[in-house]
This record gives sequence, structure tokens and C-alpha cells, in this order.
Amino acid sequence: MAALAVGGVLAAAKAPVASHGVSNEAHGHGQLSITKEYFGSTVEPYTGKLTPTYRYTLTNASGVKIQLLSFGAITQAIYVPGRDGQVADVVLGFPTLADYVAKDSPPVTANGGPYFGETIGRYGNRIAKGTFQLMQPDGKLHTYTVAINNGVNSLHGGLVGFGSHIWSQVGGLIDNGNEVGVTLQLISPNGDGAAPNTSPGCTSFADGCTGYPAQLTVDVTFTLDNAGQYGIHYAAHNDSANLNTVVNLTNHSYFNLAGEGSGTAAYQPIFINADTYTPTDSTQIPLGTEVPVAGTPFDFTQPRTIASGISDCTQPASQACEQLLIAQGYDHNWVLNTTGPKLDGLTLAATAYDPGSGRKLTVWTDQPGVQFYTSNFLNGTLVGISGHIYRQTQAYTFETQHFPNSPNQPNFPSTELLAGQTFSSTTIFAFSS
Repeated sequence: MAALAVGGVLAAAKAPVASHGVSNEAHGHGQLSITKEYFGSTVEPYTGKLTPTYRYTLTNASGVKIQLLSFGAITQAIYVPGRDGQVADVVLGFPTLADYVAKDSPPVTANGGPYFGETIGRYGNRIAKGTFQLMQPDGKLHTYTVAINNGVNSLHGGLVGFGSHIWSQVGGLIDNGNEVGVTLQLISPNGDGAAPNTSPGCTSFADGCTGYPAQLTVDVTFTLDNAGQYGIHYAAHNDSANLNTVVNLTNHSYFNLAGEGSGTAAYQPIFINADTYTPTDSTQIPLGTEVPVAGTPFDFTQPRTIASGISDCTQPASQACEQLLIAQGYDHNWVLNTTGPKLDGLTLAATAYDPGSGRKLTVWTDQPGVQFYTSNFLNGTLVGISGHIYRQTQAYTFETQHFPNSPNQPNFPSTELLAGQTFSSTTIFAFSS
């Protein structure tokens, strides 16, 4: 059932209005506000039923505005004022639900989908050859298989990841005077992603895809405060009493602080608080080693632009330059330092800055890694929310997470979630100008 393609009747528009008996909701407190509106309907893969979706708009006193969808728990837009007061949407996205269903996570493509703004799971990033093993409470080592949708590997949960599902609102809208927000929930069943060997992505497995073990209840709370901090808190509970599982959750927003339709982001200075990264093989699976960034194009310990990093490759035979050729740019996991500035117990992971507008992004997290990706596979075939065509280096991601392929790399931080346990993590994207 989990491999069922998202489709069916769609009812979505660029400016959704209340429909199907659903009233718009709005709350406000201390110049913070949150609204909820109907965004269209589509088929939910778990149930096969046409289901309504909603858009939440979070606004603060300085004019930062977040638009968040219950479909995929997707961050659709982030509007941030510049130093001159001009407001721009600083993330890539689509205007309609129909666009997200058809284009954000297409079932089978050469390199997955763009995953604009999605909450990624059950396993963010790649699992080598779609296969991993887990020791279960029965004392046996079990092998699990998940759909291959990225060359020879599984990417971002497989064919129908968390970003292709409709999330449910838990509780009321958050408005406590300090922040506004909402909690969205997805219940991922035991065997999520299971499919026969006649199904796309599962044909290389004799018995088809087993899917991910154990039922997982995922609550993600999105908040915005007057300091421009967009907080994302993940809580994933393993509901099973006798099955362990793996989990790796992240947000896949693409940032361009000059504006999502402004062209290249290759000249915006980037800082990454990491002294090492994990190079990959030719299929973008980590080799299992950590390599120092010093003296290579992967050194962002002092702010530098994407363009300057790539242009450093004057010796194409070097490992770092070969890595850029494999990924067609940056698409790697940086091992975050545990030292440096802190915010509410979170460590500084990265910063980005647009000299033209003065907009700055600061990323704080408790995760061990960040996947910095420079939109290498945007090839001009997608039209974004403002009608502009998206191309390579037009944006970049800071996917705070555990490392790629960790279930098959015992020396990496573990992504195992034991029966009955809860995974908890927080990332903050803080905007200023």
C-alpha cells in the first residue's frame, strides 16, 4: 500500500480558499499570528482515499512569514525582509498542490525528486542498494529491503517517503505569546514501503521490498518567534514492543537568500562548522571515513562562496575534486563540530549570507551532520512558485541529520531506534537582515 503512487483527483489553486465545509482559522498574539486554510485534496497513499490538505501561515512582528503545508509537512515559502525592507521568498517551491504531488517526489526518476521543503523520512539521505540489517529483540539479525529510487540506492525513504503523505494536525494551533506554530503527525506502519518484486524499485529483490520494520508515530512541531527563528522539532516514537527500526529525519528546504527567483546562489558566502566530511563512492554512498576539509574545496570553516569552492579544483585528480565531479557539485555530509556557539543547547551548524539584501540565515541543531547540497540536479525542467525556471546552484540545502547509509556503517552515529523508544531532535533556521 505504501508503494501506491500519489495521484487521483486534485483540487488546488495558487490562492486556496476555504472549501468542503472547512473554515479558515486565524490566531494572533503580540504581533505573532497563524492562519490555516484549505489547500486542496489528493489521494493519501496509506488509505487510498481522497483527503483534504491545509496550508498554515506563520507571521512574526518583523515581517517574516512561513507557509507550511500538511501535504508532506512541506515548507512551501519563507518570506524574509532585507535591509531595505524589501521582502523575498527565500526557499524554492511550487505554487499548487498538484505541482507537489506530480513533481516533488516522483515515484521513479534517475535522481529521486527535488523534494522541495519536504519533511524527509523514514530515512533521510541514501541507504546503499536499498538494503540494511538490524538485530531484533528475538536475538536474530534480520535483513530489510526498501525501494531503490536513486541509481542503485534508496534515497529519502524510497518511492513514497514521508514527503508524499498527508500529515494530520495534532492539537490546536500554537499561539502562546512567544511563538506561533503547529504540530503535524504521520503514523508510518510496520512494513512501510513493502511491495512485491514486480513493483518499481523492488524488482532487484527476489521477495520484493520488506519495507521498514515497526510502526512509527512521528510528530513534527513547527514554530516561529519574533527573533525570526523557524524551529523544527522532531519526535518519532517506535510504537512496536518487539521490533527495532531505523530513523533519520530532516527538512529539505532549498535556500536562496536573494530570493527564490533571483538566479544563482553561488556567490552567497557559506559557513559550515565542520572540520571533516565523509567522501563517497561513485554512487554517492559514504566510504566510511572522515576526511579533513582543510586545504580542499570542502573547507567552509571560513565563509566562502560555492563558486569559489568549486573553482578551487585546479587539480582534478585530487580526491576532493573527484568528489565534486561525482556529485556534480556539493552533495555531501559534513561532520559537525560539537564546539562553537550554542543556542538553547543547540550547536551552530552553518550560516549563509546575501550581500545584496543583507539577509542572513543561521542554522542551529543537535544533529551530528549536515548534508550541504547545491541543487546540482535542477536542470531547467521545473518552474517554481514565482514562475521562474530553476537551475543548478540556484539554491542550497542544510539538511541537518545523521549520516548517509548509517545502518550499514557501524562506525557512524547510530540511527537505530529500539522498540518503545522515542527519537527527539531540534533544528532552528534563524533569519535576520
